[in-house]
Amino acid sequence: MSADIEIAAEVNDELVDAFDRLVPQLSSSSPAPGRSGLHAVVGNPNSALFVARLDGAIVGSLTLVFYAIPTGLKAWIEDVVVDDAARGQGVGESLNRAAIDEARRRGAKDVNLTSRPSREAANRLYRRIGFDQRDTNFYRFTL
Repeated sequence: MSADIEIAAEVNDELVDAFDRLVPQLSSSSPAPGRSGLHAVVGNPNSALFVARLDGAIVGSLTLVFYAIPTGLKAWIEDVVVDDAARGQGVGESLNRAAIDEARRRGAKDVNLTSRPSREAANRLYRRIGFDQRDTNFYRFTL
């Protein structure tokens, strides 16, 4: 069974409830975005919030963010999460492939993402679908 992938066009109770369930599986330090947070993402023309469905239920999501810099349009994948109960069913791959297709459609030069080394299955997936691991230092300045 393959997941049905769509870009969220509206914020409704189903989407809010799905993120209340999914975000704790993604991060223990970030709260679910709530209705207003989801409106900020869904309504932003520089992002696309992908949702994955199995049997009609939302079981995963991915956010694709676009930004223009002097060397071209870039795309970044963030907050990929698949419900524990749906893992191993190709949901993550379907989400990533849909995001890559959207980035290509919008003319992005490349698509980047980060993944913790401990997320072994995710890292295998990214390499399998064509992401190259970069030799770089990733820095963060927390505000």
